[in-house]
Parts: sequence; structure tokens; C-alpha cells
Amino acid sequence: MIDFTTIRQYNFPTTIRFGPGVIAELPDHLRGVGLSRPLLVTDPMVAQLDFFSGLRKQLEAKGLSVEVFSDIHKNPVKSDVEKGGVAFTTTGRDSIIGIGGGAAMDVARAIALRINHHRDLFDYDDLIGGDVYVTEEVPYFVTVPTTSGTGSEVGRSAIISEDETHRKRILFSPKLLAKMVYADPLLTMELPPFVTAATGMDALTHNLEAYLAKMWHPMAEGIALEGIRLICGSIVQATNRPDLASRSQMMIASLMGAVAFQKGLGVVHSLAHPMSSLLDTHHGLANAVNLPYGMRFNIGGCEEKFRVIAQVMELPVDEGPGTRAMAERWGSGGRPAADEAIAGRAAGEAIAAASAGRAAGEAVVERLFELNKWLGLPTRLRDVGVREEHLETLADLAIADFAHPNNPKPVSRDDFFTLYKEAL
Repeated sequence: MIDFTTIRQYNFPTTIRFGPGVIAELPDHLRGVGLSRPLLVTDPMVAQLDFFSGLRKQLEAKGLSVEVFSDIHKNPVKSDVEKGGVAFTTTGRDSIIGIGGGAAMDVARAIALRINHHRDLFDYDDLIGGDVYVTEEVPYFVTVPTTSGTGSEVGRSAIISEDETHRKRILFSPKLLAKMVYADPLLTMELPPFVTAATGMDALTHNLEAYLAKMWHPMAEGIALEGIRLICGSIVQATNRPDLASRSQMMIASLMGAVAFQKGLGVVHSLAHPMSSLLDTHHGLANAVNLPYGMRFNIGGCEEKFRVIAQVMELPVDEGPGTRAMAERWGSGGRPAADEAIAGRAAGEAIAAASAGRAAGEAVVERLFELNKWLGLPTRLRDVGVREEHLETLADLAIADFAHPNNPKPVSRDDFFTLYKEAL
């Protein structure tokens, strides 16, 4: 039995202090590395919470000068970063603390890039090779997650949209990895059910898509599978009857998803990103609604991986009455010559395995629909504001998105339109 009251340290992919109450270590840590003027970057909602004002008082009690920047959008845009950079410079800050969910982390990380890099912000877009321009050091950067979703606290990139078009850009560099992460599950205990559910399904999407992404990367896949197991065993409890164990498992699984998706993401994120850009849909909610449909799209050709996912999710799988008989029939009819019998049995087993994998995939998809219902999340796009007239534009944005090239099977614009139509 895991003792979730213990504070632990992990040193992968950066230094992570994990456990209840660990946030209390932050003031002494900053002083210990010679820093005294942090910029706390957060979103407007977190800035109003009691724990945030308490943390600010703890920092000031240790003699640190604190400045807060919280003027950011739900889906961050370039102007948020530029304003944050001005706040850092004009108030003479020496470090950046990103506190919150994915939006706050993305803006904090992009501000860290901006301070010593003065080209146009989107010149550093990784998708056009802009990472080569990230040559200077960045301010000391610490992250403090308050949700269990994006896992951005252990990321090396920030997703920032253009103000006018809302096209998403990726700013990436190993230099943008936080020096220290304080992952305190107690900071998530008071999250409302919707936020817990939507961000939790975001974390599940990260782990599922990372496991299925087409690159061969067994390290990332192992992490993703354990992340799937932890989330499926704790997300309903964390949402409806939260306790320290469920909140702790969700937080570590969120971290794991962000590590795993260095391998890549896929069709679900490319379905979700345009909804945030066009309709300002919460990213986790967009992923949650699209997840079952995107996973069903991927079953063909990924049967073996879906069989493993079903095992990790502890799903009973109905393989159908003919699956085992099929393997036996192909391998034993008439007792042909030995090599023919071996070849026949192998063919039968391959067909049976594919059939079992398809059954496992459908069981996974059905469980994803059930999870959304158990969590009080919608299962149709029309319930989150998508209308028929949005579908063409959404499909155009989806095919241009950066995530789907790593999907295990190709996705065309027609595929995206069909998936949106199916989910509507």
C-alpha cells in the first residue's frame, strides 16, 4: 500500500518534489539558490484563491519581493506573453514561478523564453525550426501545478496562439524545462468537479495518444501505460469523492502523460485544438468529448495495442464466439504437411488476434464514453457549442494542426470532417 502522506523526490525529467504540503519548501528553495524577486505567473482564477495569497505571504515573510502577473487568457495568446515580459523587466524580477494549469504554465514558460530572446516571439516556433534561435539562458524557472491535466510543469514547450487568427504555435527548447517542480496534491483538493474531470480526461488523452503514437519508443510507452492505469483507477473518485490517494494518483499520472507525449500525440488533439481556437472551448473538455471517436478511428491497424490498453484498464473483452474456433480451424483442418499446418495455424492465430484486438478496442471506446458520463461530461460536440456550420472550418484547422502527423494512421481532411460529424 502506497503511503501518500510521504514527500518524495524524483529526478526525472527534472527535479520534482512530490507530496502533500511540499509547496511550503518553495520560499527556502528560492533563498537557497540566491533568488529574491520572483514573478508569480498564474491565471485570474488561481490568483483569487486562498492558497495563492497564503503562498505570497509565505514568500514575503522570508524576505522575498513578490510580483504577480495574472492577465492571461484561458487559451493563451502572444499578447499575454508580451505583457508578462514587460512585467518581469520593469519590476526587476530574477525568477519566474508558474502556478496553475496549462495556460499559466504555457505563459510562464513563454515569458521565460522572451526575457533574453528578442526576435518576434513566433520566430521561435518549433514547427518552422525556430528552436535554433533559442541560444541564450532563461531566468530561473519553477513550476507549481494546481490541476492534474496538461502536465506542463514537466514540459519543455509552450503552446501560444496568435491574437488575431488564434492559430496555435509551439515554442520549444530543452532550456525551457523547469529547474524545480513542486507537485503538491493538496493544491488540487478544492478543485470543482468539472475542472477535475476535464483536466483528468486531458491527462488520459495524453497517455493514450502517446502510447499509440507511431514512433517506436518503449520507454515512453511504459510510462503511458502506467499513467492510463492510474487515471482509470482514480479519476472518478477524484472527481466525485476526492481524497489524498486519488488526487495524488491523478497528479503523478498527469506528470507521466506529459513525459510520455514527448513521443507524440495524435488525432484527438488535432480534433480538440481547433475547438479551442475557434470556439474557446476548454482544452480538456474538447479532448474528453473527442476522445472516444478518435480512439475508434485508430483501432484498425492498432489491434494489439488496444488489447494491451484494455488489459491495463481491466476491461472484460468479449472476443466473439468464433475467435478461438477460427484459430483452430485454420491450423488443424485435414492435417496437411507440417509446414503447411504451421503456416495455417499462424494465419489463424493472426486473424484471431486481430479480431480480439478489435473487440478490445471497442471495449476501450465504450469505457471512454462511460467515463465521460460518470464524470458528468458531455459525449456530443453539440453539447459544447459546436454547430453544423462550424464543421468545415474545424476540419480546415484540424488538418493544419501539428499533432496528427504522429497519429498511428494517416488522417485526411475528410476524415476530420467525418469525425466531427459523427461526434456532433
